[in-house]
Amino acid sequence: MKTGIFVGTFDPFTIGHDSIVRRALPLFDRLIIGVVGDNVHKPNMSPAETRMEAIRNLYKDFPAIEVKVYFGLAMDFARNEGAQFIVKGVRSVSDFEYEQWQADFNRRLGGIETILLYTEPELASISSSALRELSHFGVDVSQFLPK
Repeated sequence: MKTGIFVGTFDPFTIGHDSIVRRALPLFDRLIIGVVGDNVHKPNMSPAETRMEAIRNLYKDFPAIEVKVYFGLAMDFARNEGAQFIVKGVRSVSDFEYEQWQADFNRRLGGIETILLYTEPELASISSSALRELSHFGVDVSQFLPK
């Protein structure tokens, strides 16, 4: 059984994330969306259970998709779930450079391969960080969230 994981804080889960999930799904028998439970760089995240519930509701009709919280390293989460691949979305050159060194460590230290899916051009400017900031200032960001 081919298992992949797609990990992130998903605070919030955007239409860009949804695009990656839907494009990755045909590659795997099982796709686990791993919701980060602890991120020292983002101490003010929404509770993991809230983020997980929203994602579970979105994919309730997709039996191959599971949503789980994880703590620690993505490569350890992947190994614990029996996943052979980590799926990541890449919007820009800076995303690529960051994911490239992450992929190298995941392969060398964890034996886990990384699959990069390039973001569709019309979604390239969408990021959870930007949506959180816009929302903070009262901007309606619902058009950037999955229905």
